[in-house]
Amino acid sequence: MFSASKIKAVDFYRKIPRDLTEASLSGAGLSIVAALSMMFLFGMELNNYFAVSTTTSVIVDKSSDGDFLRIDFNMSFPALSCEFASVDLNDVLGTNRLNITKTIRKFSIDSNLRPTGSEFHSGTIANAVKHDDEVDEEFVEGALPLTSHSFDKFIQQFPITVVNFYAPWCSWCQRLKPSWEKAAKIMRERYDPEMDGRILLAKVDCTKESDLCRRHHIQGYPSIRIFRKGSDVRSDHGHHEHESYYGDRDTESLVKTMESLVASLPTGSQHLALEDKSNGTENVKRPAPSTGGCRIEGYVRVKKVPGSLVISARSDAHSFDASQMNMSHVVDHLTFGKKVMPRALSDVKHWIPYIGRNHDRLNGRSFINTRDFEGNVTIDHYIQVVKTEVVTRKGYTLIEEYEYTAHSNVAHSINIPVARFHLELSPMQVLITENQKSFSHFITNICAIIGGVFTVAGILDSILHNTMRAMKKVELGKNF
Repeated sequence: MFSASKIKAVDFYRKIPRDLTEASLSGAGLSIVAALSMMFLFGMELNNYFAVSTTTSVIVDKSSDGDFLRIDFNMSFPALSCEFASVDLNDVLGTNRLNITKTIRKFSIDSNLRPTGSEFHSGTIANAVKHDDEVDEEFVEGALPLTSHSFDKFIQQFPITVVNFYAPWCSWCQRLKPSWEKAAKIMRERYDPEMDGRILLAKVDCTKESDLCRRHHIQGYPSIRIFRKGSDVRSDHGHHEHESYYGDRDTESLVKTMESLVASLPTGSQHLALEDKSNGTENVKRPAPSTGGCRIEGYVRVKKVPGSLVISARSDAHSFDASQMNMSHVVDHLTFGKKVMPRALSDVKHWIPYIGRNHDRLNGRSFINTRDFEGNVTIDHYIQVVKTEVVTRKGYTLIEEYEYTAHSNVAHSINIPVARFHLELSPMQVLITENQKSFSHFITNICAIIGGVFTVAGILDSILHNTMRAMKKVELGKNF
């Protein structure tokens, strides 16, 4: 049996009798300072325990979105017509998608990037436009040449005027010329401009009448425009509603189309009805672009390999003058991957300030060719994309975003100028993981704070007390 005296012998905290202890002002002051220090350090430790800390690592990208990456964009091209604007994709694996339309929308804009109408619909264009098989070298020119001075006069004179805007060097224009002249001669014989006056076929050489072609936003050759005269339209703004023709270019098809246009006119009147009742040309006529610019928006999905997103002028039946093409543009929006909600991004930024700084790096930037480089100017953007993923302590993915760097360059090109976005997708990703904090570690730190402050305060009190006693003894020795 252990007696009480033996048990007391192992007491680590032996007490000094109260009548042997003495309170002092210095001890009281140190006690107050020690208590305040304990409270301050306890608050800091508690704040650190509840604060979020992260660990950043670089690992191989094992994305849940598979082998494809979505690119959302909204870009404005003040000098590229929606009539020919094309979005293309290609990559190192051989993917080559031309003129993507399923997920792309186009809107006509003016030179100040203001929208000028509803969505522009490209419609269905045949892959191969038919031309005359045999070319008669002795054909008689039947189309009336128009100039800047005579254009408005004849447009206002005839209910329907069909104009071929061409360039002599254009191969497509050269193939169209025989059938166009034949069709014009046939229509002139059937509907004499002086006796009948219901329709006129004309032509404009855009190399000589560049201002006239620019006024009608001609960017591809040949461009066939159908001008309709209507008193109501003329009284509003002095111009005529007009359409573009995209059908076959052989003589028979042209004559058939012109006949359907004449048939749409009211009997006994030279004014055009408000609605075109012809069904034969609905699939080859569409409203002509009212302005020369285009805003392109939508999304595409690309493989996670090096490739390019290219925006250019494209057509299987038109030629383009590279020296006159201007691919200046404004990037309103360009992001990669799933859309990150602003609120979620804002919440994460409280504990990861650098997150989300580069996921929209090109947004709002303008890339304008001021013609200082003359023509044939291609604008290249070199983009390197890296995935960043933020994971909570429980393994839940809080944010999954793609950030990128971008370097742009303006260069001369021997081909048709384009706006090209070179894509380099990193096989690695940045993983930001929230650290798990131990409660036992927190308690240990609290005990260390209390014990440490108490011990340090005790040492200081002992030093101060002994110093004051020594000073008193010195004073007594001097007095006695």
